[in-house]
Amino acid sequence: MRAALITEYGKPLVVDEVPDPEPTPGGVVLRVEATGICLSDWHAWIGHEELPSLPHVPGHEMAGIVHAVGPEVRNWRPGDRVTVPFSVGCGECPSCAEGNLNTCDRGFAPGFTHWGSFAELVAIGHADLNLVRLPETLSSAHAAALGCRFVTSFRAVVDKGRIEPGEWLAVHGCGGVGLSAIMIGAALGARVVAVDINERALALASELGAEALVDGTTERPSKTVMEITGGGAHVSIDAVGTRATANNSIRSLRKHGRHVQVGLMLGDEANPSLPMQRIIMHELEIHGSRGMPATDYPRVLELIATGAVDPGRLVTKTVGLSEASAILEKMAEFQGVGVSVIDRMSR
Repeated sequence: MRAALITEYGKPLVVDEVPDPEPTPGGVVLRVEATGICLSDWHAWIGHEELPSLPHVPGHEMAGIVHAVGPEVRNWRPGDRVTVPFSVGCGECPSCAEGNLNTCDRGFAPGFTHWGSFAELVAIGHADLNLVRLPETLSSAHAAALGCRFVTSFRAVVDKGRIEPGEWLAVHGCGGVGLSAIMIGAALGARVVAVDINERALALASELGAEALVDGTTERPSKTVMEITGGGAHVSIDAVGTRATANNSIRSLRKHGRHVQVGLMLGDEANPSLPMQRIIMHELEIHGSRGMPATDYPRVLELIATGAVDPGRLVTKTVGLSEASAILEKMAEFQGVGVSVIDRMSR
């Protein structure tokens, strides 16, 4: 099969022919139709997360067709059109037993612990628990936006943030995760403030439902959010993952507000200093949020089916596999807008 490989951290991906994967007894092999290019992939490429070995195939936001199944798979057949969470649950550990497949103790994560979806084929374990059937109305390129960013934002806004109609939601960072959170929050009746340093990203945030925009390059974001919301947001999300954005998010909250950390904090940003005195005195809640279990995907698909949200609006660019490296290399500049998707694996 054809795949894009990390052969050296921080160096351009190498597109080459590699052996086709085989399904495990309880797993499947998917023929990838589309896969997103995510900031998490950048973290893996740059070396912020130690990969099992190099060369390595990144990619975790996928939509595809079941190509082959292991002998123990019961629910899926070749030809089924599916997606899969980036954190695959084993179904047996204590975390999975509690329904939290997204924080599985055994950690199967395509693109990170195992080869991922920047390839024509990708092997996925524990298929019966983790594959999600895609509706025919959702294209593969648009479904690829679901895999990490859209469902991650849904869990952050709905399950962790517990947003209610009429509440203020501040979103720090208008990349794929942030724009998804804005769209979801607005669809659920929240009043949304979007914060970013990119004018084009802020313009798209406005189109997707943000009521107010804050330019982080010219304003003190937390102070401005406090003024706009009349005392602070009820829920604030850091969708970037830097010391500055995490602090701005927490300082944007009103008393008893909920901060949700979605952006990964790795490398030099891994151990931020947080305003603990403010957290204590204002009785703020601090939550982490990581992906979403496959069992919760139906709630997202139902919301999409109503027409209230459309992940396809996030997809601003589609490319071939050979073009992925150039996009990945520019991600640290935070100048891209929306979601880029690889939908041509043969070139």
